[in-house]
Amino acid sequence: QVQLVESGGGLVQAGGSLRLSCAASGRTSSSYAMGWFRQAPGKEREFVAVISKSGGRTYYVDSVKGRFTISRDNAKNTVYLQMNSLKPEDTAVYYCAAKPYYYSDNRPGLYDYWGQGTQVTVSS
Repeated sequence: QVQLVESGGGLVQAGGSLRLSCAASGRTSSSYAMGWFRQAPGKEREFVAVISKSGGRTYYVDSVKGRFTISRDNAKNTVYLQMNSLKPEDTAVYYCAAKPYYYSDNRPGLYDYWGQGTQVTVSS
């Protein structure tokens, strides 16, 4: 079992930055590839980024490439999402999630554990 708790969301103006954190407890997060998802009102949950167990591989949805960076500190059991050049369309609840292997399929159903989410609002 892994418990995930996100933090770092908030209200920011367009062009600004936020760093989200996802703290894991229970089984160590280094046993899992970790992903970030987001869900805007009335929309489906969308994959944002994933990082391998060691942190050596990452993958992003096209809409955030060059603006967002996923990273992890396995000693702290924490995964981060640095978000720069934020746009109003980035507004959503952001979730972190864990899956046992790093592979190219990032459908939400393949992730075993989820956090409760943190709200990110970008004003224009």
